[in-house]
Amino acid sequence: MRAFGFLSFGHYGGRPEQGGLTARQMLHDAMDIAVGAEELGVNGAYFRVHHFAQQSAAPMPLLSAIAARTERIEVGTGVIDMR
Repeated sequence: MRAFGFLSFGHYGGRPEQGGLTARQMLHDAMDIAVGAEELGVNGAYFRVHHFAQQSAAPMPLLSAIAARTERIEVGTGVIDMR
């Protein structure tokens, strides 16, 4: 079986009334995407770590929540940007 995964940058921001995502909504969406990806047969979900930006800066709680809701998908960090 081939490995196939996705990398999420965890972007959020902007005003919700103008279509921007809150951090809360981004986290819920990320969990839903990972669960759906596993149902489709994707076997990897990775989240970028980037501090000091409106992105998911500390993904370990998110990875734990995804691992609790899935059975087979591998979760982890995909990129660590240390400027």
